Amino acid sequence: MAGSALPARAQSIDELRDMPISALARLDVTSVTRSSSSLGDAPAAIYVITHDDIVRSGTLTLPGILRLAPNLQVMRGGPNSTVISARGLSGNLDAQNFSNKLLVLIDGRVVYSPLYSGVYWDMQDVLPEDVERIEVISGPGATLWGSNAVNGVINIITRDAGASQGLYGTAVAGNRTYDLGLRYGGEAGDRLDYRLYAKRHEDFESDDGANDGNRRTLAGFRVDWDASADDAVMVQGDGYYGTRSRGATPKEAYYGYDLLARWHHAGASGDMFQLQAYYDHTAREIDDDGGRFALDSFDVEAQYAFDAGAAHRIVLGGGARLSRYEIENIPGLLFVPDRRSLHIANIFAQDSVTLTPSLTANLGVKLETRSYADLVLLPSARLSWKPSEAALLWGAVSRAVRAPTPFDRDVVESVGTTVFLTALSSFRSEKLTAFELGTRLTLSSHASLSVSGFYNIYDDLRTVDPAPGGLLPLRWGNGIKGDSYGFDAWGDIRLADWWRLKPGYSLTIQKFRFKDGAVPLLGTTQVGNDPRHRASLRSSMDIGSAINLDADLRYVSALPDPHVPGYVELGARLGWQFDDRAELSISGFNLLHRRHQELPLSQGNPVGRSIFVALKWTV
Repeated sequence: MAGSALPARAQSIDELRDMPISALARLDVTSVTRSSSSLGDAPAAIYVITHDDIVRSGTLTLPGILRLAPNLQVMRGGPNSTVISARGLSGNLDAQNFSNKLLVLIDGRVVYSPLYSGVYWDMQDVLPEDVERIEVISGPGATLWGSNAVNGVINIITRDAGASQGLYGTAVAGNRTYDLGLRYGGEAGDRLDYRLYAKRHEDFESDDGANDGNRRTLAGFRVDWDASADDAVMVQGDGYYGTRSRGATPKEAYYGYDLLARWHHAGASGDMFQLQAYYDHTAREIDDDGGRFALDSFDVEAQYAFDAGAAHRIVLGGGARLSRYEIENIPGLLFVPDRRSLHIANIFAQDSVTLTPSLTANLGVKLETRSYADLVLLPSARLSWKPSEAALLWGAVSRAVRAPTPFDRDVVESVGTTVFLTALSSFRSEKLTAFELGTRLTLSSHASLSVSGFYNIYDDLRTVDPAPGGLLPLRWGNGIKGDSYGFDAWGDIRLADWWRLKPGYSLTIQKFRFKDGAVPLLGTTQVGNDPRHRASLRSSMDIGSAINLDADLRYVSALPDPHVPGYVELGARLGWQFDDRAELSISGFNLLHRRHQELPLSQGNPVGRSIFVALKWTV
């Protein structure tokens, strides 16, 4: 189970734009220790997509925004096919293996589905203007965030309602999309702020005759109440409905709603207590009685942070989640049983120990129990050395697991009357032991560098196995083990007051093999068809006080099996602030080629060039 972290102070666009790079190390983050700390002190491979980055990128969707993080791998196959992962193991849809080792949260609400272990990216949406920041951790985070935070954590944090006052609207139109957004924020007395918002988004089909368009409508609210000088209450909710075309097959509809409440108390002695609860309903159904599923989740958690003497900062917490699902009439896909309740419960503890003024140890452990899995121990140990304010060196050893789901244990697939695959109750959790070493350097007031290396040891990875003594029905196994290693690196360079560059590079080398006794029915790339190299360069220019120009150049090397050629692509945005309250911009993505392939043809369509014009205004 996962949840939210303690709140941090919001940074405004102007603060982030004008702040020297040396001061950006003091940017508040919460995902590494589940309490507010500065980015420069965080002992993890964490990249922060700021509010300014999001607004200036011109992107309209969460997958598009997440491309800004150099430690994430984002692959698109048209409007309805998105794969996002960190440090490899992106899955392989041809082997019915998904990108299932990356935990994603939106304001503390987990959007990682317990039905099949993954994220439905077409169901996740936000108004980009309302996102405060996105904290992206590459590397395991299971000790604090629970099972399935194996290769990384994405924590999407929206703005306090007090930071989104007045009437705001946006209208976007282009050759492949249109997008409309409207938000109103107001006050009720001196202590309560609120906002109401709605968004309509549509992606047209990726190519003539592809019939893979996607459209959705989102509406919601947020209320922030400063109940006292020490107590803050937040309540928010969303509802959405969308449809996606699927070529020659019937359309699929998806919809859901959620409600989240959080109480945060800050004590005079520095202790902090937080209590959070949410309810989430999601459903998908196929036209013409093609089947449906519905999932309801109820989650509650609490955490308490306090100082124990001068050397210890302790965070204690725990929580529970109950999920109920039902699946009906999906052709060729049965779950036996077709409805079930799933549970997760955990407790965790972390102690940040100040060993010397420059040396800190973070020791943590989580105990978790859940459906399909026995009690599991998820420990981590991190050591950070800060010889000066401009340098941080850190290392970590962690353990994480990807827990079984109904798709691993209960599914029965058939082709006509022939059972093609049946799950086994003996399927075990996939396991990771990770070793990390990294540094974060402020080279000057105009340049910073972050480098993190990793060596990951995996066991019991999911495989497709033949039936004993034959072929059908196929079944899931835990037949692959191996390791991966590499590094993520990114920099931030301010060439002038008006020009900033952000380079990034990732290397991932994977070496997997079948365990003794396993049958290599499919290749080892069934666990992930990943590029070895990824590189990016982002340029942001302020041309005078009214015009800004941003560009993103990215390179992705070839996918090995199935083979997909590597590519280089460019995105750009030109914005004109023609009034204090209005901006006109033109954005283009994939500008170097009319279309290019990011996923195998069996898994996604080519991604085409996209150009659109956007108008934003505030009243």
